[in-house]
Amino acid sequence: MTLLKNYKSPFSETHRNLLFLAALVCSSLSAVAQDKDGEEQEDDLDTEVVNIVKPYTPTISDAFKVKETPMLNDSVTTQKKEVKYEIFSVPVASTFTPAKGKAETVEKAKPIKLYDNYATLGFGNYTSILGELYSNFQISRTDNAGFYFRHNSSQGDIDGVLLENKYYDTKLDANYSSRQRYTSYKLDAGVEHQLFNWYGLNDFYTQNFETIGSEIDPQQQYYSGYVGGSISVDDSFFEKATANIRYTGDAFSSSEININAQPEFSFPLTDLTLKVDGDVDYLTGSFDKGYLSSEGINYSYLNAGVIPSLVYVNEDLSVSLGAAAYVSLDTENSETDFFLYPRINASYRLVDELLIVYGGAEGDLKQNTYYDFKEINPYVSPTLFIAPTSQLYEGFAGLKGKLSNSVGYNIRASYGKDENKALFKANQFSTGATTGEGYEYGNSFNVVYDDVNTLSVFGELKVDVSNAFTLGVTGEYFSYDTTNEAEPWNLPELKASLFSNFKITEQLYGGASLFYVGERKDLYSNISLPFEPIILEERTLDGYLDANIHLGYNINERLSVFAKGSNLLSDNYEKWLNYPVQGIQALVGATYKFDW
Repeated sequence: MTLLKNYKSPFSETHRNLLFLAALVCSSLSAVAQDKDGEEQEDDLDTEVVNIVKPYTPTISDAFKVKETPMLNDSVTTQKKEVKYEIFSVPVASTFTPAKGKAETVEKAKPIKLYDNYATLGFGNYTSILGELYSNFQISRTDNAGFYFRHNSSQGDIDGVLLENKYYDTKLDANYSSRQRYTSYKLDAGVEHQLFNWYGLNDFYTQNFETIGSEIDPQQQYYSGYVGGSISVDDSFFEKATANIRYTGDAFSSSEININAQPEFSFPLTDLTLKVDGDVDYLTGSFDKGYLSSEGINYSYLNAGVIPSLVYVNEDLSVSLGAAAYVSLDTENSETDFFLYPRINASYRLVDELLIVYGGAEGDLKQNTYYDFKEINPYVSPTLFIAPTSQLYEGFAGLKGKLSNSVGYNIRASYGKDENKALFKANQFSTGATTGEGYEYGNSFNVVYDDVNTLSVFGELKVDVSNAFTLGVTGEYFSYDTTNEAEPWNLPELKASLFSNFKITEQLYGGASLFYVGERKDLYSNISLPFEPIILEERTLDGYLDANIHLGYNINERLSVFAKGSNLLSDNYEKWLNYPVQGIQALVGATYKFDW
């Protein structure tokens, strides 16, 4: 034991470490060799195949949202200190009382006061007088009554006229209306008195006025009165009916009675509406004598018609297909005629309100009357032959719409044929006659009838610049083709007009108009008698331009004053053959509005 204890190894510590490291490396190499041998043995036994099915594609579910408030891993976290707020409140005495809230209102314009009555009085040169009185009475919540009086007169004094040329025109109309829940009706009545003079002497009598013309009494007076009414019914097949009875007479024992009634019916269908209108017209009258004879003239007609039509209306298209059938009985001559006329109308909106196309064909049986003739031409002689006019057809087509919100237009062309169209023609005169009625000196007009074809082109333009200014222009061209007469007597080829209304201030307003009528033709002729020279000459009446203006000023809501000027170009043009008009005409007056 002693020997082992004292034995000392020949290897030092360093040597031992080297030996331990060498043994470790050898062991590692031996293990690697064994692994290679094992792999080679396994490779010899089998081959392993690896299949890749799909490459990895990350999806949204593989992503994660970062928390808006991350967790803090700080080792030191400071605790917030709670803060308490306190105020030192001391009550203060106050006498303030808040007002209640009030909604703001929009300032409204002062409403215009409307009056039920007004009176107008005006005076002008040529000793002209204008008087008007309108009154309306509200009897109850549904019933009203009113009347309208108008007087317009002038003492004439036309330059170069040898005979009396004053005129009077006085009318009085009254009405009564009632508006019930399902029915409305209106009653009308009126009387009229007119005075005119046949002052249009021709060349022969103006040259011999001292010996012949000084004995002429040219005065004519017309009397007229009417009674009529209408009734309308809601929610009924019977829609409306109008009726009227009128009497017309004059200072030469002429008389005429005209009775007219027009009922209207409507029958709604699935997509259409069947409308059936009626028209019954009875006319009877007489003249004391003819123009070339002492034998009187009597006339009497009964016209009855029915006008059925189918109406279709939607947002863009409106169509009415119908016809008018009339039977006309000439009771004075025991003759009966039948007439059939088209009543076709259609309109289609191509571009909203910018462009609307319309067209159609219409015909009608128009009963001419003595009252209508003297309204157009008051210088007719009381020796007329009265007969109806048959408008066989009038085909028309046109465009209308708006170029902008303030500019509107209408263009229309038509072609039609009339049988027995009434034309005014100067009466013949006798160079050998020295006495006679006031209308027998070639200074009156007769009515002749002819078959006339008419081509017409019409245009209209309206401009509403603002509420303070509007402007309108119209024009129409005519081309006539007569059958028996040489010319379409007293019918112009061209008509045009320009009119405007303006408002300068709240008190000052006015308007202007300009009318143009083209050339017309009439026949200057004498009666073919023995030992008298024959005169047969067509006379052309020059076209004329008539300019007019009116101004008004509102002094207050009741009283206003006005001034009117007519024929401002001072052209004594002839509206009818040998009938010059007054020159520049001025009229001033006032209008007063009131309530009873």
